Amino acid sequence: MAERDAEGRAVSRPLRWLLIACGSLSLGLGVLGVFLPVLPTTPFLLLAAGCYLRSSRRLYDWLLATRFPGTYIRDWRSGKGIPRGLKISILVLLFVTIVCSAVFFVSELWLRVLLGLVLIGVSIHILRLPTRRDDAADGSDDAGTTG
Repeated sequence: MAERDAEGRAVSRPLRWLLIACGSLSLGLGVLGVFLPVLPTTPFLLLAAGCYLRSSRRLYDWLLATRFPGTYIRDWRSGKGIPRGLKISILVLLFVTIVCSAVFFVSELWLRVLLGLVLIGVSIHILRLPTRRDDAADGSDDAGTTG
């Protein structure tokens, strides 16, 4: 007998465990992406939410209730975007990390050019994301909202 996902759809037990494993791996990569500028955070957190939604209501509710990923996912889903301060922090960390890598650790010109292109591409992507105007990073105004 198939189990039900968070939206009431039937999901086989092997698929459920596969989705939980993929969601957990995605969550880990998303959290790593906060600290590693070349690893994207948003797609991995959204993938984790999607995997948990299809496999475990308990894990999905837990993910949305957590302070960092939950607020981030809720804000993204509701179209609020990223707080201005977080955008600035991301861009500064990205710039410092890539410039230090290019200057101190990379000697090949083609790799320095590649790092420069990554810096430009990721910066453009971050700048094009919607900016949340209220800068309420804790999400306390909508902490109970899940959708």
